[in-house]
Amino acid sequence: MRGPLLLRLAPWITLSVFLLPVFAGLLGTLLPALGYLPAAGGYAPGWDSWRTLFAEPGFATSVRTTVVTGVLATILSVAIALGFGAWAHHRRWASGIGRWLAPLLAMPHSALAIGLAFLIAPSGWLVRAISPGWTGWTIPPDVSTVGHPSGWPLILGLLIKEVPYLGLMTLGALGQVSARAHVAAARALGYGPVESYIKVVLPQIYPQLRLPIFAVLAFSLSVVDVGLILGPGNPPTLAVLAVRWFAAPDVSRYFPAAAAAILMLLIVTAGILVWVAAERLLSVAGRRWIERGRRRSAGSALAAASGAFGLVLYALAIASLLAMLLWSFAQQWRYPDALPSVWTTSQWTRQLSSVAQPFWNTLAAGILSTLIALILTVACLENESVRRGGIDAGEQRPVRQRRLMLLYLPLLVPQVAFLFGAQVLLVRLGLDGTLASVVGIHLVFVLPYLFLSLADPWRAFDARYTRAALSLGASRQRTFWRVKLPLLLKPTLIACAVAFAVSAGQFLPTLFAGGGRVATLTTEAVTLAAGADRRVIGVWALLQSSLPLGAFLVAACLPWLLYRNRKGMT
Repeated sequence: MRGPLLLRLAPWITLSVFLLPVFAGLLGTLLPALGYLPAAGGYAPGWDSWRTLFAEPGFATSVRTTVVTGVLATILSVAIALGFGAWAHHRRWASGIGRWLAPLLAMPHSALAIGLAFLIAPSGWLVRAISPGWTGWTIPPDVSTVGHPSGWPLILGLLIKEVPYLGLMTLGALGQVSARAHVAAARALGYGPVESYIKVVLPQIYPQLRLPIFAVLAFSLSVVDVGLILGPGNPPTLAVLAVRWFAAPDVSRYFPAAAAAILMLLIVTAGILVWVAAERLLSVAGRRWIERGRRRSAGSALAAASGAFGLVLYALAIASLLAMLLWSFAQQWRYPDALPSVWTTSQWTRQLSSVAQPFWNTLAAGILSTLIALILTVACLENESVRRGGIDAGEQRPVRQRRLMLLYLPLLVPQVAFLFGAQVLLVRLGLDGTLASVVGIHLVFVLPYLFLSLADPWRAFDARYTRAALSLGASRQRTFWRVKLPLLLKPTLIACAVAFAVSAGQFLPTLFAGGGRVATLTTEAVTLAAGADRRVIGVWALLQSSLPLGAFLVAACLPWLLYRNRKGMT
């Protein structure tokens, strides 16, 4: 079947929206990396940018820190998420994990990083909770935590955010296989619940987790906002170093910054290739392990350890939120008091005058980018439904891995590798430093998340509802608005909440596209995180978190309010 022209054009428009900026941005970064940027005095291509980069003091340390923290964070995130799934899949409360993890996904990375810094600092809440009774410390200990040269606080901050993400991706993959039936069959052969899951279910769902894992690897290697807050400062990670040079008043620093950005792309590409090679080696070893048929192994103990560590990470995330809340209302909180001795709301009233514009910028950018992404996504999925014709739910054609790779491309390419080039393009077009440019660059990241969140529920819609409405004389448009969309309202709102949270947490894209002139809650919170007043930082971090949490609250409550009297639609 052939749908309307706009529906048929929707996939091409959607691909153009997030592929063209990425490729144009990569080209705009590659040219300065090779020495060509006339606006900064670079007219002749050459390798001077790379020579300057390699000669920079601390360059090797930056690269080593980047690789170690990024790879370790990814390996631990995957191990904990998969182990937690093996440990928890057969427990009664496992079906409700998604509801508990959603608030963590709504929290921007930088907000959780700020809260974690409040916890693990030498004078942080964790030390205060056990001092001086258990430690004897009447003054903060002289140790390095936040900004430690080894990068362990950065790894911990990434784990708190990435483990829930991979956990939810695992839950989604489990819905694509008959996990319970396969586990029951394996248990009938004498395997325990954890061994059954690892040997039978995990090999089936891992291929669906490969692209999310690559996205986590790319993000962990190239993260900037969390690196600024928790990472080492001198020298910092390579992505932070590149951003510092891009922001330097000396335009000659653009050339080594562009070279560092392209090097980040090469590191991420190499990391993905090494991960694929490791997958093949482990798959051979895993197949032999499964063929041995042992009923007892160390898998249960490792899964239990992963489950315990996952719960610890969740507790740290909740404690980070509470620490931000306490500091925002603290007037006097001297060490080693576990709680503030004097409370006040003066910080909130004091910041209201300066928070209005960033608040509205964040709200406007999130709503506009989410709305545009929703229109494009629904148009693509409807075009797919029309082309499928009469295929029923449960019989839809599987999505090709190549198409998913295109969707994940903006998530696999380091942001710093193409945002500078995109900024150069915006300057040439006279669009830099505007809200429209911020919305456009946010759309590059919002669209893939919204599409991936909404695609499975949309494709699982039972086409018989549509046929029944059409057979009663309703037009295709009326059927869409009165039948299909109401039935899919809940997953649509949840996908929009995810997309809005992604927009609200964008730091580097806002910084580059906005040219420092479009302030959002995230850019202000990350900037203030380098200051010393924890009360002000706490206020801004909480405000930064409030909008995404509010979006998830609306997504959860609106269907209930609209359809509270209709069974099955609440």
